[in-house]
Amino acid sequence: MIETIIIDGLSFALPMFIMSVGGIFSEKSGITNLALEGLQGFGAFCGSLAATLLVSGSLGALRIPYYLSFLIAFIGGMLYALLHVLLCVKFKANQIISGVVINILAMALTTFLTKRINETVFLEKSNKFILETSMRFTVPVLSKIPVLGAVFTNVYPFEVIIIVIAAITWYVMYKTPYGMHLRACGDNPHSADAAGIDVDRVRSIAVILSGGLSAIGGMSYAYSISASFSPDIYLGFGYLAIAALIFGNWSILPTLGACLLFGFARSAGQALIQKLGMPSTFNDLVRILPYVLTLLLLIFFSKNNRSPRALGEIYDKGKR
Repeated sequence: MIETIIIDGLSFALPMFIMSVGGIFSEKSGITNLALEGLQGFGAFCGSLAATLLVSGSLGALRIPYYLSFLIAFIGGMLYALLHVLLCVKFKANQIISGVVINILAMALTTFLTKRINETVFLEKSNKFILETSMRFTVPVLSKIPVLGAVFTNVYPFEVIIIVIAAITWYVMYKTPYGMHLRACGDNPHSADAAGIDVDRVRSIAVILSGGLSAIGGMSYAYSISASFSPDIYLGFGYLAIAALIFGNWSILPTLGACLLFGFARSAGQALIQKLGMPSTFNDLVRILPYVLTLLLLIFFSKNNRSPRALGEIYDKGKR
């Protein structure tokens, strides 16, 4: 039972973690990003459409569509994030309203396009793109370790991809000049500008990157939770990712801990329901456990949160 909790918990927590990392990049630069939900959905739509088209073509027998779908999702998420850049950086719009609008637009747009593409291209009435079940692998020796061996058992390939990307983003955030500029823009953009840093450019790159990372999370959920893309991909995971980065104090490693907490809470609840032989309808009740944890953590730990000092502030170069 413990092994199942670990395996399922990781497959849920890691996609959420990479979305949170995207949110950290955006918010460390000073741009509030509530659009993670929409970015993950639109990116997953792009990747799932590409995978469906490739599988129906000559590449269907290869594993190329699986990995290529993540690349296309990443690009699609970045392109959609340009809308947030345009509204918040170019036109100085309210960042919270922009994020909400982008989420609503993404759900409506992808639902409409999925239905229309299925009708016109695949000649069937459906609101989803059916994907192949994601492959899994087990590391031979490490999987035999008691309890911890579950980490190396039935691993999705996207989990490895996410860990590698997270390591790269950590290095970029804390060990490169861009990462230093990013944090400076989120704390004091006017001082950063005085030091010769192009604040708008740094913020734009950060938001675009958040779109790509969120899309990877969305594509991971499409392959693991439902083996399809549908409106069900919008299940509040983007908002959980935002909650995780807040509890992680906008730092990558503590945010990973928050995501693991949410993931294990969800998988433990599902394992308990199966163990007790309860009806499958109780799975819907289990889905609220991460949100209950969010409320509890908000009550006990919100006073210790230290967001970037200029988070959400519209940067106007003329005001110093």
